[in-house]
Amino acid sequence: MSDILIKNATILKQAGQINTKQSILIHNGHIQQVGAFPCPIKFTGEIVDGADRLYLPGLIDSHLHTGQQLLRGRVLDAKPVIWTRIMLPFESQLTASQMKLSAELAALEMITGGTTGFVEAGSYHMESAAEVYARSGLRGALTTSTMDDPQLPASIKMSAREAVAQTTQLYQQFHHQGRLQVYYSLRALTACSDELIDLAAEAAQTHHTFLTAHMNEYPTEILNIIQRTGLRPYEWLAKHHLLNDHFLGAHSLFLSTQERKLIKKNRVKLCHCPFSNAGKGIPVTSELLQNQIPVGLGTDGAAHGGLSLWNEIKIFRSLMVATHGLRLRQPNVMPAAQIFRMLLEGGAAALNHAGQLGKIQPGYKADLIAIDLNQPHLYPSGNWQNTLLECVNANDVTDTMVDGQFLMRNRQVLTLDQERIIAEARNYACHH
Repeated sequence: MSDILIKNATILKQAGQINTKQSILIHNGHIQQVGAFPCPIKFTGEIVDGADRLYLPGLIDSHLHTGQQLLRGRVLDAKPVIWTRIMLPFESQLTASQMKLSAELAALEMITGGTTGFVEAGSYHMESAAEVYARSGLRGALTTSTMDDPQLPASIKMSAREAVAQTTQLYQQFHHQGRLQVYYSLRALTACSDELIDLAAEAAQTHHTFLTAHMNEYPTEILNIIQRTGLRPYEWLAKHHLLNDHFLGAHSLFLSTQERKLIKKNRVKLCHCPFSNAGKGIPVTSELLQNQIPVGLGTDGAAHGGLSLWNEIKIFRSLMVATHGLRLRQPNVMPAAQIFRMLLEGGAAALNHAGQLGKIQPGYKADLIAIDLNQPHLYPSGNWQNTLLECVNANDVTDTMVDGQFLMRNRQVLTLDQERIIAEARNYACHH
């Protein structure tokens, strides 16, 4: 792996800190030096001109569903309940070849939009997706859709042991292959038996990896768990000693005071998905952050508006202002720097890389993206942090790098055949 020196760039070193006329020296996939320094003597690596570019850490999608990539545009405005009427029937009929195409499209969308890391929340035929993601160069955590509800369609019906075994097989094949990890999961507590919940948690602890679950996403879901156990979801898991610093609770919109205390006590990681969550409820994110609870941001997959985290942060800011900000008469209730801290550092925590991703500083992994600033909708700017939030879109990303390797350069994807994948997607659309 050759060394790379990026010169004369504007850099977001960490959320809230942007400096101009900076250099970044990358060695063996890690950031070695950052700042205003001359080119090292006898430097034999590649020198990249960073003029008119803003470099920042790669974005991290803390919650997506690869298997819903081909559902784009079919969920918005659909009659409820979309999970049982649209999503579950679709996923139950998904083939391995369709999953491969889904993963290729998802990887392309992430690479071209500046997302370098992601957490898969559970799909089927994940071996097909894993092979694609390994080839793409992205950094990701994979898992399977883990449920044992007897009412599931026959094609995806399985016992608790079978559900966990499919994730173990994925773990054995792909955990730490390239830049991939494998998490265990609970797709939804309401669709998981007590046996499955215990087995999945035990397997995650045995393999020293994360357990991720959809949590507190709907009031009816919470009521169902209360009727089943007498406790709210996080209280129930805590009673069974299943909460720890390797638990990732997606959504987590409706949290009681006691649940927030349990989340903090057990150092649980959380993730919000603004576009998907907007029609369900608004989280009390400021209170969570004030209690030092790591919170990342996710897209929830292409069925919920695509995989652009640039869209998600705009929506999230608007939701926070329209709800908590208006009530408190505080329009900056969720400042731009705080949102980027969630996206980058909260995402790093969700991806089990806290202290290794989310900043451009010596010792961190060289997962970087570059934004073309020389555009009418971006330039000039009185505050680049604000402009990143307000104005940047996915197609403003020119370069995407993971571990010091370019996955995209000057909008040209290097690790996947974009033309072939789009052609296959077009053919799929014509026949479905």
